[in-house]
Amino acid sequence: MTNARSWWGWGTDAAALSTAEVDELVARVATLLPRHDFTDHAPPPPDELPVPAPRIRVPDSLAAMVSSAVTDRLSHSRGKAFRDVVRNLQGDTSYVVDLVARPATEQDVVDVLDFCAGQGIAVIPYGGGSSVVGGVEPRLAGPSISLDLGRLDQVVEVDPVSRAARIQAGVLGPALERQLRPTGLTLRHFPQSFEFSTLGGWLATRAGGHFATLYTHIDDLTESLRVVTPAGVSESRRLPASGAGPAPDRLFLGSEGALGVITEAWMRLQARPRYGETVSVVFDEYAAAVAATRSISQAGLHPANCRLLDPAEAFIQAGEDAAGGLLILAFESADHPMDAWLDRALEITADHGGHAGARRARDADTEQRDASATWRSSFLRMPYQRDALARRSMIVETFETACTWDRFDALHAGVMTAAQDAIDRICGGGVVTCRFTHVYADGPAPYYSVYGPGRWGSTVAQWDEIKAAVSDAIAAHGGTTTHHHAVGRDHRPWYDAERPDPFAAALRAAKGALDPAGVLNPGVLVD
Repeated sequence: MTNARSWWGWGTDAAALSTAEVDELVARVATLLPRHDFTDHAPPPPDELPVPAPRIRVPDSLAAMVSSAVTDRLSHSRGKAFRDVVRNLQGDTSYVVDLVARPATEQDVVDVLDFCAGQGIAVIPYGGGSSVVGGVEPRLAGPSISLDLGRLDQVVEVDPVSRAARIQAGVLGPALERQLRPTGLTLRHFPQSFEFSTLGGWLATRAGGHFATLYTHIDDLTESLRVVTPAGVSESRRLPASGAGPAPDRLFLGSEGALGVITEAWMRLQARPRYGETVSVVFDEYAAAVAATRSISQAGLHPANCRLLDPAEAFIQAGEDAAGGLLILAFESADHPMDAWLDRALEITADHGGHAGARRARDADTEQRDASATWRSSFLRMPYQRDALARRSMIVETFETACTWDRFDALHAGVMTAAQDAIDRICGGGVVTCRFTHVYADGPAPYYSVYGPGRWGSTVAQWDEIKAAVSDAIAAHGGTTTHHHAVGRDHRPWYDAERPDPFAAALRAAKGALDPAGVLNPGVLVD
């Protein structure tokens, strides 16, 4: 095992599940699905796959930053969704970028865009490659270049007075926080993909962080952006707020590389937390758990974590037998103890029949683990578990949405029914679970997980059929096609139906103005 990034699956080779972990996982799943075929299908050697030769010859001025290595091209041609992992395992080499370019300066980015626009070559901006919606895949017939911003990885400047920093877009989450640590400040944005995703990727996809309330999306932390487009460089002014017309940053936040390449941003920072407490609350009825969560979200308490796991999710991921669900609550602050806030939250849960466990201080002994600690550990290992099961023909994937509180009951019932019906029909059975990843005063963000037995060689098609059924159900019940996974190529049909027609026309016009040759991430957001 090496610490190199896996070309076919999540994370690094070194962090993949051990043999013992895989055996334990398979044994646990086999008790639920005793007739499933758990034969392992190892990834093929990348150098033995039929990868077409590059169709692009770059000028000498760009040659030093370009790679045509097969493994490099394969690893940059897919994200990390279930369907990406399975296609890699099956040796599917359709849609492979021709070259990988690694600019070291913003001028290098300008030069690559100039060359590609002149030659009609697609450019797909690439951060950490953790997309789960087809956002970095070259689903097109013509040549393409993956523009990997990983060399633009520095915190360039820190303003401690305003608590902000100018940061290059290619920096990975851990490296960003390491560079900020001497200042005593933090960006405090920790998506599940934190270890393998970049600031630019978070901005381009309007990523959601780990924290459940208040500053949940990267939008909330953005002070200004610098973006390279084929039509020129756009740099917004650093301001805490402005009423000067539509905000320039809003055009590029969530643009997924279709309008420009984000090269750096001024980001709002916070002092590192010193105080914090966590507690788990068990409920006897799911409706009561939902009501308690809504009350907390509307009480102005702003918990850092307010994650409601339904009974199945609580059992599978936290090992907790909770008939009505498990609510994981956490409060933290850099300025003051959080006891009063947690006290009030627990009063609310008690009013709804919740049974609280022991409170755990932020710096508590790691030996004193509770359901919340177990769930967090499982949360970080989930992608590796997914990969191990995908190798054994299991369908293990997620979908997520957001809706207003008044619509949640109907949406949840409709989505659970659609998902279970699809799994029963396509897989002959399986499990669907739900958790809230984020909660707002006006609604939750439900996140669903699917576990089903598949047939090797058919699991991608099986998942696509399940995904279509649940996406239709989400749309029918007023949910968004994605709360934080982005649109990419996989969500396009439902995104196109969700957005207003006048906005779609304006977005197409913006695309035409900023990218007249149409080379930036073709197929994402607009045609």
